[in-house]
Amino acid sequence: MEQNVTSYDVDTSSTLAVKSWTAYIKIALLGFFLLFVLTPYAWFAKTEVGVVVMLISVAFLTYKVLLIKSYHLYWDGAGVWCYSGVLPWRKGTIGVKWRDLDEAVMFQSMGSWLFKSYSIRIGHRFTKSNEIILTHMAHGHEAVMAVNKQHQELVRAGIIK
Repeated sequence: MEQNVTSYDVDTSSTLAVKSWTAYIKIALLGFFLLFVLTPYAWFAKTEVGVVVMLISVAFLTYKVLLIKSYHLYWDGAGVWCYSGVLPWRKGTIGVKWRDLDEAVMFQSMGSWLFKSYSIRIGHRFTKSNEIILTHMAHGHEAVMAVNKQHQELVRAGIIK
């Protein structure tokens, strides 16, 4: 089955949002525990075990940081998309075509307002399984406004229904 992706006259692909620094807080706390609590304890038990724990901890933390850095919310002429992934078998893009877009919304709290780090949802008109839901997005409120504005312009121009 072949699907046609209709491309509308939208500026070339541009990044709307990436992960905020607040996404790294959990990783920093985990890293502190792994490297400054667990590793010395394992090292004290046996040097070889300590080395293995340290290497696995550093590899895991590096992977998690690279994974967070890989998130990019962007739009193009076909719709709104999110690219993420580090490992070749985990890289990919999810998205919502302009014609299927319901709305873009953000979830605001005092922390999100204070740190400009928002959770956002790009809804699909017909199914919830194809939505884009992202947390800790830097300036996500601006991305949501831009997506909704572009979608309204396409609807008003009669390009999509």
